Formats: sequence, structure tokens, C-alpha cells
Amino acid sequence: MFVTLKNVTKKYGEGESLVYALDHASLEIEKGEICVILGPSGSGKSTMLNMLGGLDHLDEGEIIVGDRNISGYRSKKLTEYRKEDVGFVFQFYNLIPDLTVEENIQVVSDISENPLDIKEVLEAMGMEKYRYRFPRELSGGQQQRVAIARALIKNPKLLLCDELTGALDTKSSKSVLEFIEKINQLYQTTTVIITHNEAIAQMADRVIYIKDGKVQENRINEQKKSATELEL
Repeated sequence: MFVTLKNVTKKYGEGESLVYALDHASLEIEKGEICVILGPSGSGKSTMLNMLGGLDHLDEGEIIVGDRNISGYRSKKLTEYRKEDVGFVFQFYNLIPDLTVEENIQVVSDISENPLDIKEVLEAMGMEKYRYRFPRELSGGQQQRVAIARALIKNPKLLLCDELTGALDTKSSKSVLEFIEKINQLYQTTTVIITHNEAIAQMADRVIYIKDGKVQENRINEQKKSATELEL
């Protein structure tokens, strides 16, 4: 397995106010899979993504990504892990407004050890002709594609997507998901998408359900659809 979580626990507060964001959660994800994590608000989805991405420390348990056991990593090692192995795509694009599309991507490429070719990534994302435009000159769906390209340029082993279609209309959402699927096929990047939209799970290789900080189900999707077939 490429990703393994063993009894991962994250809690806040003490005594009667103690809350488990993750309650001894365990799961496994194969290399190259698209994994969709579903669950209601407050179920622990975002906490799990933060743990996988090395943005937060766990209280108990173990997290293994590839050949790294990040469970005991301190800040410096977590920074190295995020820089080298993880790409993040969030619901809000966080593009630098005064930089062009190409420059927004170049910023990450310049600090990456083994970056992909910018022209190749822009072409894969259908954004090559927009490379000299500024974020304000793009639609929401186009800005999200740039955010994906920026995450992908470092050639990450793990791509983490947090409600990446939450701010988009149906047409833009489908377009972005089609590009996520294309990127997965091109680069075999292990991709984790957290969402409340169950329709997106149809394009996943693996579907995980979380409730009250616990993994309720971890199943292989035997009836996988392409992103173009989704009814969002």
C-alpha cells in the first residue's frame, strides 16, 4: 500500500469538552489510485487531509506515505515532506494576483527538486494559451486548473484536493474533474479528493466514508465511471 493510516487519532479539548476529530481511524490507499473521501460536515475529512499532507500533528497512531513514516516528524521534516512529496489543491485558488498563469506555476517549480515541464503541464491542463493572463482574467474553472497545475508542477507523489469543486458551477466542476482524471492517467499520481458531493465518488478507484472521526467504509469502486459521465 502507498498510503497507510493506523489508528490515527486527533483530539481537541479535555474532560467533558473533549472532541475527537479523528477517532482511531485506519485506512489504506494503493499507489496511483483516485480516492474520494466522503462524509458530512464535521466528520473528520479535512482533519484527515491535513494529517496526510503533514499540515497537522496526530496525537496517536501512525501515518505512512510511500517510504516515509511521517507520524513522528517534527516541523522541519514535515516541511521537507510537503515540499517534496505533496501537492495541495484547495477550494479557494490562492493564486498570486499580480503574477501571470505561468509565473504562478513557476514560483513552485523554482523551489522543487524534480519539477515537471511547465509547457507540458499547461498543455495537459488545457491552459497553454492562457499562460500570460492574470488570475483576474480567468474564469473560476480556469483558475482552479491553474491551482491544480501549480500543485502538480512539483511532480508530487500525493495530490490532495480539498473540496476543489465547491466554489464552481456544474460545467466548471466537471471540467476540473476531467483534468484531475487526465493528470492521474498521465502521471499515475495518487490522488485524494475530499468532498460532500457523492456523485464525484463515481469516478474514484476507492471510496472512503468517514463519520464522527471514524472510517465507516473503505471500498474499491467496481463500477467506476469516467469524469465525463458524472451527473453533478
